Amino acid sequence: MTQDQLKQAVAQAALDMIQARLTKDTVLGIGTGSTANYFIDALAQYRFDFDGAVASSAATEARLKAAGIPVYDLNGVGTLPIYIDGADEANPHLHLIKGGGAALTREKIVAAASEEFICIADSSKQVDILGHFPLPIEVVPMARSYVARELVKLGADPVYREGVVTDNGNCILDAYHLDVLDPIAFEQRLNQIVGVVTNGLFAQRGADVLLIGHPDGVKTYYPAKDWAS
Repeated sequence: MTQDQLKQAVAQAALDMIQARLTKDTVLGIGTGSTANYFIDALAQYRFDFDGAVASSAATEARLKAAGIPVYDLNGVGTLPIYIDGADEANPHLHLIKGGGAALTREKIVAAASEEFICIADSSKQVDILGHFPLPIEVVPMARSYVARELVKLGADPVYREGVVTDNGNCILDAYHLDVLDPIAFEQRLNQIVGVVTNGLFAQRGADVLLIGHPDGVKTYYPAKDWAS
């Protein structure tokens, strides 16, 4: 199976998991990225079975609207029952690295406001230690150089993602060459750097369920479950 086929399979598996829970009052949280896009495409056929969605980015909002799915502001909705999104990396504790699509801040907000976070990804995203994928950090533009120097002190090699402006008007630094051995503590440490809006570690609020598309089918993981099982 190709990577796109794995993403399609895991998106369909997520839809199968939540379909029975959809009601006319359900508002879903929807993430950003290629795997989330496959989920939106599959969800469209059930657009009359639930109320609508909260989008984690302008791109997701546009795709939801194109599929005929109403989009709501999180401020007017409150707590969401389910959030579905992809990841750039996931470890056995279901701590994640996200933000390859520069939507990490809004993704983290929607995840925090959701009762259940279902993460969907293909098998290439499974790792034992986070950090091989460069860690995205959203930064207030005037603090970019200062934050980069602070990241160097923490052992990272920060690279400015040129030409990228987030939906919040900020910039992205990608931190390379990290082995994130304690994701919860490192997430907290990064957020203490003045000028950092947020970082792409989803560890304090990781996934509750991880669906991984493998060539032999979709597998379901829960925190601390061995990859090999």
